[in-house]
This record gives sequence, structure tokens and C-alpha cells, in this order.
Amino acid sequence: MGKRPPITNRVRSLREKHGQMSQAALGEAVGVTRHTIIAIELGRYSPSLETSFRIARLFNVGLEDVFGWEGD
Repeated sequence: MGKRPPITNRVRSLREKHGQMSQAALGEAVGVTRHTIIAIELGRYSPSLETSFRIARLFNVGLEDVFGWEGD
């Protein structure tokens, strides 16, 4: 199993704050699959910049309010 990307995120907590939005509903809203949302939330996948912006805009927050960097 490979090393996780150094990107952290608050996607799950933002979903929960927005009326318990499902992973499937978020995926549909930003144009990815539910499985992609699961992988993002678990830190197994770093979304594209476009998808990252779509998620942030959907929740009406800044990009850095959703994603963080733990890299060197």
C-alpha cells in the first residue's frame, strides 16, 4: 500500500454540517462518484484542483477551509 498524499481535508465534517449530505449527493453535485468522495475523505486520493474548488464553492468556504497541506 502506498503512502497517503500529504493533503488533509474537512470534507466529511462539512458534509455533516450541511444537513447530513450524503457522499453520493456531494459526488453528484461536484461531478465525481461516491467512491471518489469516500477516497478523498479517507485521505487516499487527492482531488483535482477543479474538483477541490467545486467542493469549496458548494460549501461556500475557501479552498483552505476544506483542504490542508502536511507536506515537507
